[in-house]
Amino acid sequence: MTLYPKLILDALATVRYPGTGKNIVEAGMVEDNIRIEGMKVSFSLIFEKSTDPFMKSIIKAAETAILTYVSKDVDIKGNISVKTIQQARPEPGCMLPQVKNIIAVSSGKGGVGKSTVAANLAVALAKAGYKVGLLDADIFGPSMPKMFQVEDARPYAETIDGRDLIIPVEKYGLKLLSIGFFVDPDQATLWRGGMASNALKQLIADANWGELDYFLIDLPPGTSDIHLTIVQNLAITGAVVVSTPQQVALADARKGINMFTNDKVNVPILGLVENMAWFTPAELPENKYYIFGREGAKHLAEEMNVPLLGQIPLVQSICEGGDNGLPVALDENSITGRAFIQLAANVVEQTNLRNANQAPTQIVEMNKN
Repeated sequence: MTLYPKLILDALATVRYPGTGKNIVEAGMVEDNIRIEGMKVSFSLIFEKSTDPFMKSIIKAAETAILTYVSKDVDIKGNISVKTIQQARPEPGCMLPQVKNIIAVSSGKGGVGKSTVAANLAVALAKAGYKVGLLDADIFGPSMPKMFQVEDARPYAETIDGRDLIIPVEKYGLKLLSIGFFVDPDQATLWRGGMASNALKQLIADANWGELDYFLIDLPPGTSDIHLTIVQNLAITGAVVVSTPQQVALADARKGINMFTNDKVNVPILGLVENMAWFTPAELPENKYYIFGREGAKHLAEEMNVPLLGQIPLVQSICEGGDNGLPVALDENSITGRAFIQLAANVVEQTNLRNANQAPTQIVEMNKN
């Protein structure tokens, strides 16, 4: 029998902490680094205080759950250690010490093309010569395997410096990981928040990302446990917020910006991207039809004093490229390809300003009407 972390987490999810109603996985009591050597399993449980009265019973229940729901042959007894919250809390940034810049790509709502922007921004940065990693953090709706035409990829683990690390998939000059590589694409992922957060932390900390100039994280839409997991465990350089010009999307984009700039989160906003800024038919490249409204994201950027990083037109090739695994940024001679190349340049500029401890500046609009 081959053991893997999800089997252990599923078993531990049957153990509930007395009085809270939450299982120990959902409550974040299981440390991310589950170590598996053959049939031997070891990990740490995290308690608020070293004097927790339920500590011994929880450890016993965890051992029993693994022996019951995984296999009676698992070597687990005596292999569960204990940490307090203070001991278990990582310093921000320590999970990816070889990464220079971590960029969160976010949106207030779904359907605004956030993943399309993230994928093409990553490709454009790689084309510019940067070392790039892309993490699909949308646990419940992963789309990157489809957008990069690597749906059949099955990342494997290698032992590196005594640790079993996942090797990211490489495509178009960048490294890519997604939960979509590890789950059935035809089945819904029915995980509680704690399990989703733990899976995400494994994709970050237990992968061989190596040295990167830019690590892009395609966040799920809205605000959730995933967003909190990211900002609590990583030193985010800045966030890129994606919206369409439509008023309902702008309202949610405003909430997304407020989430990152909240005192408890405190992640700088590198800027706002207006996606689907206008429709341009392929046969009439000079024509612009503002079907979702005009310059709504530009006005929001001015209102909230954040840079407008770019305006991406809506053309059929974007949809086709996403479906066929050929991001439009690969063709720098196309209208959208040029838009994403310019977006990448603007993100680099704002990142450099951020790293130099300078206030972001408003970027002059690249597409004059």
